[in-house]
Amino acid sequence: MSTRRSFLKKSGLVLAASTLPLPYYACSKPNKKLGVALLGLGSYATNNLAPALQQTEHIELRGIVTGSPGKIQQWQQKYGIKDENIYSYETLPEIANNPEIDVVYIVTPTFLHKKYSVMAANAGKHVFCEKPMAMTVEECREIMETCDKNGVKLAIGYRMQHEENTQTIMKWAKTKPYGSIQNVDTEVGWRIGPGGGWRLDGSKGGGAIYDMGVYNINALRYATGLEPLSLTARHETQRPDLFLNKAPEITWLDVEFPGGLKTTARVTYADNVNFLKVNCENGDYELSPFQSYNGVQGSTSDGKKLPPCNCNQQALQMDDDALAILNDTPVIAPGIEGLRDIQIVEAALKSGYTNSERIQLEQY
Repeated sequence: MSTRRSFLKKSGLVLAASTLPLPYYACSKPNKKLGVALLGLGSYATNNLAPALQQTEHIELRGIVTGSPGKIQQWQQKYGIKDENIYSYETLPEIANNPEIDVVYIVTPTFLHKKYSVMAANAGKHVFCEKPMAMTVEECREIMETCDKNGVKLAIGYRMQHEENTQTIMKWAKTKPYGSIQNVDTEVGWRIGPGGGWRLDGSKGGGAIYDMGVYNINALRYATGLEPLSLTARHETQRPDLFLNKAPEITWLDVEFPGGLKTTARVTYADNVNFLKVNCENGDYELSPFQSYNGVQGSTSDGKKLPPCNCNQQALQMDDDALAILNDTPVIAPGIEGLRDIQIVEAALKSGYTNSERIQLEQY
């Protein structure tokens, strides 16, 4: 494929970045501000991540990886990206020789997450991977093992875990200000249309349970502070002409946690809904909405308010993960977070499509 990148290579403009000897990199001091290349220039990278990177303190946009040469000029003009920091999917391995790029952020459809996360890690770059982490637990394992083998960090894009009201819910799971948790219920979704693209195709990570369901699943886990033991699921597709390859339009989950704690979740592409409610022995609290890009807010049964923060969730997320790299500390949402959620997604698909008895979940 003839791309702007191939033209630049032929013209010799990128040779300087690829011919420095390895000892130079080994001896150079780490940058105070990390450089990230966004891999996949779809809506989320364009409208959320790139703007958020204009607000970050510890990481900045320095590169792009795209299969659409027509997008290159616009991104260069808007963000001042150097010619030598532009890659196609085919030339991604060459990023290994670019000291300006420390992190590759994988922002492709889910079915491509494993492929490019592995390529980025093998190139020696830290990996930020959007959620859902991958299609299967085995793919998640491969990503994690490749990052470990190459000594790079892996952070999954659970932006909610970096947001302050969500962090309050996570803290309350441990401190229990309203007594022991009795049950948790969460619903999330929006009405998708024919233009949903890969989100309508189960073979590509489509269907509400993959694309949106990890919000419910992750919320059940962080709101209880526990790992689930078993589940049952039920799927419904009201518009079968729209959804392909067993991509469920709606999924109901019944998830059991240790101590007999029962939780429920509903994820949908049929209507708009967005809440997380935690019922305890001495009261309750909720976030509504609980996973929007902004405006996450909540209340408690005794009248306390959790007002929305004046923050950019994606900027918080990327700054937190960049600091973990710079300080060599654990990331907030490591690969195991993604794997645990995908295990539940896989079990939910099996349960709903085979009418299985309650499925027992492995403890990772």
